[in-house]
Amino acid sequence: MNQLTSSTPNKRTFYTSMAILAVMYFVFGLVSWVNSILIPYFKIALELTTHFQSYFVTFAFYIAYFVMAIPAGLLLNKVGYKKGIMYGFMFMSLGALIFVPAALTRQYSIFLVGLYCIGTGLAILQTAANPYVTIIGPIDRAAQRMSIMGVFNKFAGIVSPLIFAAVVFRSSDDATFALLEAGTLTEIEKNIILNDLIRRVILPYSVLAVL
Repeated sequence: MNQLTSSTPNKRTFYTSMAILAVMYFVFGLVSWVNSILIPYFKIALELTTHFQSYFVTFAFYIAYFVMAIPAGLLLNKVGYKKGIMYGFMFMSLGALIFVPAALTRQYSIFLVGLYCIGTGLAILQTAANPYVTIIGPIDRAAQRMSIMGVFNKFAGIVSPLIFAAVVFRSSDDATFALLEAGTLTEIEKNIILNDLIRRVILPYSVLAVL
């Protein structure tokens, strides 16, 4: 990989790069923070019996950061930042697409594989993006640029529950959850409801894969 040096691009290139990076950091936050909502949602839709099982959502996602920290750096050293970012998005897209067969089969283990792939993609992307933010402009303002990216990342954390709720939840879900909790449904009725609940994640994650 080329030696990192600070640069001062023309204003148009600089602001374009900053805008692209801001969107990337927003996506990083969106994908990361939505996991906290997936935990209770999966617990209901996939009939997870313990909190321990449901917290594998967080484990599968963040263990990828630990496992891929060094490999991501080696990859970037070999292919460079731009190709590294491309590979990161490819892993994210793959992970999001894995949600489709996982939802269709209601298999928790497949969801965990998808989350691990998404986490791997984000590990690569953040390993590439963080130093890239520092070199796209004057080095003395690198901390300021990182702070701006942090704002977009945290803003995603604020809006991710709202976006997930708008796309996935329905106004009738409270009654649906009450029926499931009451245990009065037949096995067929319960499976129909659970299949509907879990398949709602297909649309948002398919959109993520395309993006």
